[in-house]
Amino acid sequence: MSKFIVTGSYSAAAMKGMIAHPSDRESATRALVEAAGGKLVTYLLTTGDHDFMMIVETDDVRKMLPALMVAGASGSVNGLKTVQAFTSAEFTAAQNAAGDIMMRYSAPAQS
Repeated sequence: MSKFIVTGSYSAAAMKGMIAHPSDRESATRALVEAAGGKLVTYLLTTGDHDFMMIVETDDVRKMLPALMVAGASGSVNGLKTVQAFTSAEFTAAQNAAGDIMMRYSAPAQS
């Protein structure tokens, strides 16, 4: 399963709603991720540039894109950003593969 880090911020309207009616945003987010066939691994509220960060696992990121579209269309979040994350073992495998490719690759001559 591939891992993705998703960050974003809550809209002003969402913040007003959370103050008036506090709710567990992790549960709501988990339901959305699971509806798209993914698994919510971690959900954290953050300070700084983003209001939240989550780690999502999925076997196909194309399944997660519609869920992110639904979240964005709801008007409750904005600035959603998604990046793929790799474990140390996955990165080590990429380094080994790069070494194999490098031995077979010849850079074009520079003029």
